[in-house]
Amino acid sequence: MTEKELYELWLEKAVDDPDLHTELVSIAGDDEAVKDRFYRDLEFGTGGLRGVIGAGTYRMNVYTVRHATQGLADYVNAAFAEPSVAISYDSRIKSDVFAREAASVLAANGIKVYIYTELMPTPMLSYAVRAHKCSAGIMVTASHNPAKYNGYKVYGSDGCQLTLDAAEIVLKNINSVDMFDGVKTTSFDEAVKSGMINYIEQSVIDNYLDEVSRQGIHTDLVKSSGLKVVYTPLNGTGNKPVRAILSKIGVEDVTVVPEQEYPDGTFKTCPYPNPEIKEALAYGLKLCETVKPDLLLATDPDCDRVGIAVPSDNGYVLFTGNEVGAMLLEYICAERTKAGTMPEDPVAVKTIVTTEIAAKICKEYGVKMINVLTGFKFIGEQIGFLENKGQEDRYIFGFEESYGYLAGSYVRDKDAVVASMLICEMAAFYRTKGITLLQARENMYAKYGVYVHTQSSFTCEGAAGMEQMKKIMSDLRTNTPKEIGGLAVTKFDDYLASSSVDTATGAKTMLTLPKSDVLAFTLTDGASVIIRPSGTEPKIKAYFTTTGDSREKAQALEQVLNKDFAKKLGF
Repeated sequence: MTEKELYELWLEKAVDDPDLHTELVSIAGDDEAVKDRFYRDLEFGTGGLRGVIGAGTYRMNVYTVRHATQGLADYVNAAFAEPSVAISYDSRIKSDVFAREAASVLAANGIKVYIYTELMPTPMLSYAVRAHKCSAGIMVTASHNPAKYNGYKVYGSDGCQLTLDAAEIVLKNINSVDMFDGVKTTSFDEAVKSGMINYIEQSVIDNYLDEVSRQGIHTDLVKSSGLKVVYTPLNGTGNKPVRAILSKIGVEDVTVVPEQEYPDGTFKTCPYPNPEIKEALAYGLKLCETVKPDLLLATDPDCDRVGIAVPSDNGYVLFTGNEVGAMLLEYICAERTKAGTMPEDPVAVKTIVTTEIAAKICKEYGVKMINVLTGFKFIGEQIGFLENKGQEDRYIFGFEESYGYLAGSYVRDKDAVVASMLICEMAAFYRTKGITLLQARENMYAKYGVYVHTQSSFTCEGAAGMEQMKKIMSDLRTNTPKEIGGLAVTKFDDYLASSSVDTATGAKTMLTLPKSDVLAFTLTDGASVIIRPSGTEPKIKAYFTTTGDSREKAQALEQVLNKDFAKKLGF
């Protein structure tokens, strides 16, 4: 069908959502607006769906959600004898609506549903899948994207995001079903009455919090440490579980940012609710001026990422995800070793774009370091491999540079609840030793060397943006730069071609990780640049690493690399 024909079809068929019908009528005769909504389908990738909320095949709405859920229903009905699916959702606009729509489609297909009674974090969806031994899970969220976005992440029976193979089957199912006439649905309330849709009981929430608290090492010291915390859930799902776990371990002096305490999908005080960026923490940082806490803690809307700021001589400074992850790894390794609780042959996992200081920390404590592709599902997958051998206790910690962390094997996705707990415990422990988190970071760099990591995102919106990203990646493969920022490229890794090239000798070796559209340039002086198209946003992302004998020198070099690479990409 042409875009105009699809538009006419939607005008006729999309009648049970007044918001969508109003939007469709409003764009009548606007060819560009019609094209933007119908020029392609909202892509179902390994993470599920993510897009702008609105009318059309390239938007998040009840029809695209139902359509995707029918594809998932066909998959689980074919793969499982007694299929069931767990569902959770965050504070975003229409998240609760999309969750109920998904539940109704599943119930109509004879699939038992377990759904939370209120919004809950992504890790608690992963936990529910495992607790109820479900065939799959759905988390309605767009993570840290702006308010106009929503999304739909799909999980497998292991509590991990869906595998590549399973996602391909679901996508094939979706493409074989008519969006309007091929989807089964039923009344949500009637399905609750019949027992096809069940509300997840409080005991699952309590058990989850118990599992989180078990990951502590020195929780007995927290209550008497005098730790003072300012916390913001950024109007998302973290408010209840994060405060509950902090209370459980004895963090009693917690001040919540009032403007960002309760769920609000419009995110009025933080248009881009991402704890990685300073603008999102503005209200929290302002409150810190009055409260003067030891720590500012911020979780994103679906509470799988956490960012922090700590006091310094010049106000509060933000730590990067690489820094927090490395500090947690050092803390866990050092303190579990001292306590005698380190497992035999311990394992830590990180993504390929995450700091290499982790390898030095692991070497110091005899921990096996495993590198995986970008995406926390690959960290969860490694936990699953250990579990299959009855060795999941070997896993001690996993993290990614984008502020995602997990200790323990009770869930298979990044968890800002356990990360918040461990960060506060670590801060409290160091506080009892007279050490601030700022000092602890500098101690780590004094021990292992200074590493500076930054990320630049280049936005490529719409149909033209997709072609632009493809061209950038193709050009880098065809005309591989010999230097970046004046530093020679010594090694070029193409994860799509599974090829690693020594640029000095031309020698090639095979990369063993799964194929992925990622390019990595190893440079002289311990520097590197990695680039990949985002799987969830219309962006291409570049990751820069520099090292030096001081932070100032490493930061200066990073700025040179960043500026030159952006120029090479045409930005």
